[in-house]
Amino acid sequence: MRTVFSFMKPYKLAAIVAFCLMLVELAVELLLPFFLGKMIDDGVMNSDLNNIIMWGSIMIGLALFSFVSGLINSFYASHASWGFAHDIRERLFRKVQEFSFANLNRYPTSRLMTLFTNDVRQIQNTIFMGLRIMAKAPLICVGGVIMAFVVNPRLAVIFLITVPLLVVFLLWVLKKASNMFNRVQKSIDNVNRVMQENLAGMRLIKAFFRRNHEEVRFTDANTNLRDTTRKTFRFIEASMPVLLFVMNLSIITILWFGNSQSLAGTTEVGDIVAIVNYAMRVAMSISMFSFIIMSFSRTKASAERISEVLEEEIDLLDHEDASTTQQVVNGKIEFKNVSFQYPTSDEPVLTNISFTVNPGEKLAIIGATGSGKSSLLQLIPRLYDVTAGEILIDHKPIASYKLETLRNSIGYVPQNPLLFSGPIIENISWGKDNATDEEILQAARDAQIHDTIMELPNQYQTQIGQKGVNLSGGQKQRISISRALIRKPRILMLDDSTSALDLATEARLLQAIQDDLNTMLIITQKISTAMNADRILLLNQGRILQIGTHEELLKDSSLYQAIVTSQFGKEYPHVH
Repeated sequence: MRTVFSFMKPYKLAAIVAFCLMLVELAVELLLPFFLGKMIDDGVMNSDLNNIIMWGSIMIGLALFSFVSGLINSFYASHASWGFAHDIRERLFRKVQEFSFANLNRYPTSRLMTLFTNDVRQIQNTIFMGLRIMAKAPLICVGGVIMAFVVNPRLAVIFLITVPLLVVFLLWVLKKASNMFNRVQKSIDNVNRVMQENLAGMRLIKAFFRRNHEEVRFTDANTNLRDTTRKTFRFIEASMPVLLFVMNLSIITILWFGNSQSLAGTTEVGDIVAIVNYAMRVAMSISMFSFIIMSFSRTKASAERISEVLEEEIDLLDHEDASTTQQVVNGKIEFKNVSFQYPTSDEPVLTNISFTVNPGEKLAIIGATGSGKSSLLQLIPRLYDVTAGEILIDHKPIASYKLETLRNSIGYVPQNPLLFSGPIIENISWGKDNATDEEILQAARDAQIHDTIMELPNQYQTQIGQKGVNLSGGQKQRISISRALIRKPRILMLDDSTSALDLATEARLLQAIQDDLNTMLIITQKISTAMNADRILLLNQGRILQIGTHEELLKDSSLYQAIVTSQFGKEYPHVH
């Protein structure tokens, strides 16, 4: 929590001003019953109009002063709370941008979205209300007891019995409610996750007519949120009758003993009225404690969740000895006895991988689903670090390069192309800062998407829907490829990124980009694509079975022969 509230430092002055103005309101609220008692004793009981006017004028003046203080307090409280929310969202966003793939695996998108919205807003509202009115409640309780002792210590003794009991009770409620609100926030995460998956996959849901199934999933998550929230709020609300019962009992006791003392002539009527007023104000403040407990419990839960992300250790950074000047020049890649397993897995994905890709060479990688093809590519730009072994580029360990330098030298097109909402031209230029119009056009031509774009009504200004929903699979893949080509990478990695292209378009694309590249690695399931590569790496269950040309594998590998047969039939030459 300390990490989260450290973001209040730039707004310390605004918070102090708001708090001081709140103290002014508090002081006025505590003085008014005292002056009311004076007006009754000195004015009403003695029929002295001058004293009534004097004390009444003072009370009206103080009320107006308190009103102005409240207005200014709201301004500074808003400034502090909104500034805090802005800064912590900025820091959260930068932190998530720094996350490695391993870090991101620990935090689902739905949870991060809840952090950026619900959790930050909860803390922001608590800060505002804390500076505006919430801090007044405990201070009124303390101040009311003190002023009651100033007015009449004998009657005020009753507060010494009731208030400590209520404090202990409230601390217990606060502790229990905090744990309950943690469960509420997790339920919100779950609802967000189901909603996000449904909205992203709406077309698939309709195609498979799985509406009823998804409605059941959402109903289960939504019902769990409702039940968890209801249980938590019922617990908070159940504490209110206890608080009010004790305080009302205190007021009745004050009136009972006050009446006895008044009849005996030992206590003034004004003192009884003042103390009853203080008791009423304390009771009203205590009635706010359910709201305060709820707010602070939710804020504590939200602050802990945000702190967890902000304090998350980034497990993939530039090495201390990484060179600031070292660049990828030729694009030669060497794997030396590389093994890798995901942080959350007990089984290795890749085992003892060794091979070399020479500058300008095109290596095709084929293998069954789950054989580790994508994982192999992700190790080259250090999206993950190897578990064992070493990867070298241009004879230098990849850890000796700055991450920015290494990744700027690589064009990576993932298996599932991700396009952003906005015009096509921005999606292509996203791959390179300050890309010129000519670079954008050339990248589109090389990716074989230029002609298709020119046929659209708004051409390069055509708006792309979320994740490219208004484009075909092949169009999305080619735009994604053009985004990688625009940076003119030394190494291009295509993770099954031409699967939606017809053979002719794919052939033109690969031919167009081959001339400008030093090294290309392409994961593919198409033998027609693999056979045009310089060499083919055959991967199976995380191990290299064989590496060689199409003809060599066709001659020596029974698995490769089986793959060729499945795609071309037994009539294919040299398949036995």
